[in-house]
Amino acid sequence: MKQPKSKHIVFVTGAFVSNLGWDKWISYFEQQGYIVTAPAWPEKAGSPAVLRQKHPNHELAKVTLTEVVDHYASIISSLPELPIVIGHSLGGLITQLLVQRDLAALAVAYHSVPAQGVLSFKWSFLKSVTPAFGFLSSVEDTYLMPFRHWQYTFTNGMPLDYQKTTYDQLVIPESKRALRGAISKEGKIDFKRPHVPLLFVSGSEDNIMPASLNYSNYKKYRNGTSVINYKEFPGRNHLAMDHQNWKEDADYILNWIGKQ
Repeated sequence: MKQPKSKHIVFVTGAFVSNLGWDKWISYFEQQGYIVTAPAWPEKAGSPAVLRQKHPNHELAKVTLTEVVDHYASIISSLPELPIVIGHSLGGLITQLLVQRDLAALAVAYHSVPAQGVLSFKWSFLKSVTPAFGFLSSVEDTYLMPFRHWQYTFTNGMPLDYQKTTYDQLVIPESKRALRGAISKEGKIDFKRPHVPLLFVSGSEDNIMPASLNYSNYKKYRNGTSVINYKEFPGRNHLAMDHQNWKEDADYILNWIGKQ
């Protein structure tokens, strides 16, 4: 039987939501024998209810994308081996940046924010990201996604009760500085650089990070000696990690990991 590249997995959370969104995945991957962690971002540890009470959170508003990447790099450096890194949304871009720093044994960019310079002009993408960047508002204040925007960007197609429950359970304030970092040099990837095996996973119904945008990001990688793969799942919105068929996504990722 093929030895896994690593027994450690680090889940990287994206923007707008708590790291508690990985709870089902943590349990599932632990059942497969992995040692799993899903650390919170700087200034984001705690329950969503408490974090929302701190909005506008001026300390969180100071956090940059590079500081978040450094935070995960420090956590990885404390592990006995390089981990498998799996990142969702902005966590997917953070994952790509960690790969660029040679800090992953394998990596999965799940419904990922693209690297700097990879753009989409789809209306759903523009409608989803523009309010969060808050270009006409101060970066000294955090952004808290309204419920109606949560319905469109994360939970489109899901029942209203479920949308309300997940909003209460997961949504937290966000740093506009960290968000804007994705379109600055902080989010730059050297696509020609050799890298460890990297998998992009997208969903056909994702409004904020459309499958076409994930595919464009995947196609930018141009090192012919490095393993890179792409998979699109039908019917998945941006909260695919909690979709009714989330185990299909998890199993696909586990199988891919096992083949590397």
